[in-house]
Amino acid sequence: MARKIIITCAITGGIHTPSMSPHLPVTPDEITRSSVEAAEAGAAVIHLHARDPETGRPDQSPARFMEFLPRIKQQTGAILNITTGGGLGMTLEERLAPALHAAPELASMNMGSFNFNISGAVRALKGEPRDWERPYLEGTRDMILSNTFTQIERGMRELGDLGTKFEFECYDVGHLYNLAHFVDLGLVKPPFFVQCIFGITGAIGPDPENLMHMKTTADRLIGKDYLLSVLGAGRHQFPLVTMGAILGGNVRVGLEDNLYLGRGELAPSNAAQVAKIRRIVEELGLEIATADEARQMLGTKGAGAVNF
Repeated sequence: MARKIIITCAITGGIHTPSMSPHLPVTPDEITRSSVEAAEAGAAVIHLHARDPETGRPDQSPARFMEFLPRIKQQTGAILNITTGGGLGMTLEERLAPALHAAPELASMNMGSFNFNISGAVRALKGEPRDWERPYLEGTRDMILSNTFTQIERGMRELGDLGTKFEFECYDVGHLYNLAHFVDLGLVKPPFFVQCIFGITGAIGPDPENLMHMKTTADRLIGKDYLLSVLGAGRHQFPLVTMGAILGGNVRVGLEDNLYLGRGELAPSNAAQVAKIRRIVEELGLEIATADEARQMLGTKGAGAVNF
């Protein structure tokens, strides 16, 4: 197969809060509709978090995910990727619970612990924020996003036993070395879907040179057994993911990572961001992968083998 670009769309996440944008999906209906629209626009992978529909706060209970997972599966053929990062401050048990329940084709896996400071996002709060929003964001000045070697190994073993593959989320260069460590132990098998993340305060910065360094490091450590994907936070989203595509990588967009479509313009939907990156990719003379092509590229078990 000629190389094609996998577009991942991260629908809602656990970082942005409802008062920042009226377009951020919160309820099961909104998450379902936004996921289906993103898939129709060209996303082969849909990355999913859940939220309390009343407050908009991140909610990692399996029951909450089951309010939309079956509905999305019924309406689209996209690969559904469940977070194991969850929301800030959650325990490992809370973070793993929905993926262990649903046994998805793909689950995210943070490849290390690090300072995760999004306190600056309070500047994006609008109107009258809900009472949890400001303390949730400001509390990250004193928070470590934890994924120790023991925690990573537990997630790899328990989800691996279900046939789930991983989106390895690498927020810094050391995370690539952590991944290589687990590859050497034989705990995960190729192909490896490596999501390099740029622009979170406390992790690697959103500089083009850093993307080149992450790619050359992954090339050296993992060789030809991986698929690069690129995520840029906030205003760095489209420049970095475009550079990633030019370098032969895949791309991730979505309201989890960036609430805007352009300077000062809130994205009206996840589908709008997917459509924009699709246009850019196709203008570069590249093709996007269908969901089934992405399954072949990533070696997933197929939609018929999940528990929803």
